[in-house]
Amino acid sequence: MTEESAFEWPITIYYEDTDVGGIVYHANYLKFFERARTELFRSHDVSLQALFAQNVSFVVCHMDIDFLKGAKLDERLVVRTWPVKIRHASIVFCQVLVNNAGQTLCKAMVQVACVHPETMKPIQIPENIKSEISK
Repeated sequence: MTEESAFEWPITIYYEDTDVGGIVYHANYLKFFERARTELFRSHDVSLQALFAQNVSFVVCHMDIDFLKGAKLDERLVVRTWPVKIRHASIVFCQVLVNNAGQTLCKAMVQVACVHPETMKPIQIPENIKSEISK
C-alpha cells in the first residue's frame, strides 16, 4: 500500500471534539488516527478481537505528530492511512488528516508493536496480517 492507495476513513468534527473556540483539541487527533488504523485492519478482514484471543495485540510504541492547521467544528474530513515500514514485530504507519480542499491538517508517523497481550513482550506479526496490510 502506498500514499496513492491509502485507506481512507471519513470523520465529522463534533462539538465534543473541540475546545471552547471550536477548534479540535489536540489529543483528539490521536483518537481519529487510532480509529482509522482499526478500520484499516477491519477493511482487510483482520479482527483485532480475534487476534487478541490468539494472544496477538498491537500497541502504539512511538508517534511523531505535526499539527499543521486546526480542524474546526462541523468539518467533514478524511484520515488517510498507509504502512510505510513493516518489520518483524512492528508496523510504521503514516496518517494524515485532510480537508475537502486536500489540505493536510495533521500528520503523524505511528509505530505499533505486535505484542503478547499478557506479557506485553514483542512477538512476530502473523504473516497473513503482513501480507494483508501491505496490499
